[in-house]
Amino acid sequence: MMLSRKNTGLLIAFFLTTILYFYVAFIIERTQFTQLLFLYVSLFATSFYLLKKGKENIKLLTTISVLFRLIFLFSIPNLSQDFYRFIWDGRMLFEGFNPYLFLPKNFINQQEFPIQQAAELYAGMGTLNGSHFTNYPPLNQLSFFIAALFAGKSILGSVITLRVQIILADIGILYFGKRILEKLKLPIHHIFIYALNPFIIIELTGNLHFEPVMLFFLIWSLYVLFNNKWIWAAIILACSISVKLIPLLFLPLFYQWFVGRSLDSATNNEKLSFLHRQESKQNKKWIPAFAGMTKLVLFYVIVISTSLLFFLPFYSSELIDNYLNSVGLWFRNYEFNASFYYLFREIGYLFRGYNEIAIIGKIIPVLTIVFLGFITFFRKNTKPKELITALLFGLSFYYFTTTTMHPWYLATLVLLSVFTKYRFPIVWSLVIILSYQAYANTPWKENMWFVALEYVIVYGFLIWELKNKKLDTYKKISELR
Repeated sequence: MMLSRKNTGLLIAFFLTTILYFYVAFIIERTQFTQLLFLYVSLFATSFYLLKKGKENIKLLTTISVLFRLIFLFSIPNLSQDFYRFIWDGRMLFEGFNPYLFLPKNFINQQEFPIQQAAELYAGMGTLNGSHFTNYPPLNQLSFFIAALFAGKSILGSVITLRVQIILADIGILYFGKRILEKLKLPIHHIFIYALNPFIIIELTGNLHFEPVMLFFLIWSLYVLFNNKWIWAAIILACSISVKLIPLLFLPLFYQWFVGRSLDSATNNEKLSFLHRQESKQNKKWIPAFAGMTKLVLFYVIVISTSLLFFLPFYSSELIDNYLNSVGLWFRNYEFNASFYYLFREIGYLFRGYNEIAIIGKIIPVLTIVFLGFITFFRKNTKPKELITALLFGLSFYYFTTTTMHPWYLATLVLLSVFTKYRFPIVWSLVIILSYQAYANTPWKENMWFVALEYVIVYGFLIWELKNKKLDTYKKISELR
């Protein structure tokens, strides 16, 4: 039987994409920027074709999403070296050491080798990574421990074990993502904007960054919350925070979900309870708000206490200082692929003659808190799509102002955008490959023209989207009139 033109096109796109991913997984080096750029853009083109032509066949898209990830299963990451530290931490934990209390460089400098392949792992992670305390939260450490448990003497075996966990997390994201899209009455195939995105496959599955595990718990938590099981949502959100700290930024944005919703959004039983407890019509609107505030406080208590509970097995008098110092490096010392921060830095050079990161790094968290406060109290976030949009823009603001914007950070925005009408994170996931130009230099050095091009495209598309969405709103209002 002859294949239809559509099926032939899908088959060709599938095989071409497979070959390109194989090349990225086993051949390309991150110093080969021109080749990497060509492969990356080509993968976006073929993946877009697969999504466009296969959107009616969810099983097909699910299958190829998993198959593309499996291409990387037996490959050693060649675009990132962070996985060496993951393996180090896991093996330290397996040998009975608290990974939060020991610096890799101290062992190596003293010619001590507390774990298998210690020298090789230290050489792989680099002196910068090996000179600071680990900043990976407890559930992330559990993933590293699992790798040590199943492959304590093989780097490749550890890589495979870590990668299997990431692939399983992405499958979980597919499952809960589809459920949320159904609840929002959005097309199911939108989840493949995340699942088939070459950036997601290369940066996360390929480079072994654990954003998928964090995002699995985040998306699961949102799904449970949207089904009014807020206690479970809090526990699962704490699991997400215990993989990567970034969901902590989202906590203020749940305020209106609990407090801002009116009596009309309550269940029938809640309405009856509110009405029976009311003596005057004048005060009815305050009871739901009071009940919502109580739930919100309990939600926060559960999230924070559960997150701290995960740290309990690692607790020592040194833990807090070591951990905060390590996390603080991202605000005080590190600079990479930033946007507004680089502008602020140049202004500092003009007026002070030196890098102002020590000052700017302290201002950025304050700006983020102010912005989060604004969208918490002055933007309506009482419906699922509104809440997810608030999460999207809250985190986007932080990334727009941060001193360090590594490519894999973008994964959260890509996933959140799936459930909204905004697509600027998808454009960003394409142009963020320009940040890899820095690794074409030895030692690595950023070219500010490439950084500028990246953000001009991102901000240009964002402004275009915001303008178009505003026009659409005006049209809808006019139609109602």
